[in-house]
Amino acid sequence: MASAHPLVIGHRGAPGYRPEHTRSSYELALALGVDAVEPDVVVTADGVLVVRHENEIGGTTDVGDRPEFAARRTTKTVDGVSHTGWFAEDFTWAELATLRCRERLPHLRPLSAAFDDTEPPLRLRDLLDLVADAGRVQGRPIGVVLEIKHATYFAGLGIAIDGLVAAELREAGWADGAHPLFIESFEQDVLMRLKARGIPATSIYLLEETGVAPDLFAALGPGAPTYAEQTRPAGLDRLAAEVDGISVDKSMILAPDTQGRPTGPSPLVTDAHARGLLVFTWTCRPENAFLLPAFRIPTPDAADAAEADAAAQFGDYAAEWRILADANVDGVFVDHADLGVSFFR
Repeated sequence: MASAHPLVIGHRGAPGYRPEHTRSSYELALALGVDAVEPDVVVTADGVLVVRHENEIGGTTDVGDRPEFAARRTTKTVDGVSHTGWFAEDFTWAELATLRCRERLPHLRPLSAAFDDTEPPLRLRDLLDLVADAGRVQGRPIGVVLEIKHATYFAGLGIAIDGLVAAELREAGWADGAHPLFIESFEQDVLMRLKARGIPATSIYLLEETGVAPDLFAALGPGAPTYAEQTRPAGLDRLAAEVDGISVDKSMILAPDTQGRPTGPSPLVTDAHARGLLVFTWTCRPENAFLLPAFRIPTPDAADAAEADAAAQFGDYAAEWRILADANVDGVFVDHADLGVSFFR
């Protein structure tokens, strides 16, 4: 199943250089030659699909500095975890469009943070049109890997996000198979519902090292299978009959020991490929903060300020990424589109 090179996916655009999910972030990723880009999708109060990493928008916009929205700060439980902040579903699209985006990790990415407060959020339709236009201009197929966030949570609010996504894809011309389209989620149920709606997309089930899928926990309670259990042979057998692929935390392939040294590639990719499943992995980032300890340069062992600087420095990311490439993964999510394209091709 392995191709000449894995699909290089601009994770939220090119957030190594621009605030994630902004138009400039996606434009840069497309210009740098990614095969696809990955938007995360949440919903506004008036049913508009918006591209944001989470429905809590306090960490990625200037909403906290906007006095007119101060009263909307609240605490909610989303997928079993309590969050305090401002939530997309409490705003209309017209209100969200007045906000400006900010770098989520300014201490690690000051270059990106220099572009804070310059761009409004994007709607999913904006992003779909942007990618389609780039594909026409560049004369090549460019895909979208659309991640649906918090489907069970939104269903509890009476919002059928699968219906909204299906309608948006059809209206934007992305439901006729003309563009490479992947739909992913940490909840398999929403993937199945979109298949039932006739959307011609490759379905990718996201899996973490720990935890339980919110839809499974809602249906089965404490007896629900964990993500880890679903990556074992019996779990992969079931998934192969229902989805087209899986997307896993890179550490599940790197298989680090207790000292942070890789022992992989683990057998996960081979096991999945043997069952006809595609395998994507996330997220390939060059900064020391995101690399296994064995690949960090230099080892941050000085004063706190020096440690912070070291965390933002690039480590030996190529050595870590080589293990993922050798595992024959089918897709990689990258924050620095130029580095990802250069390395994995």
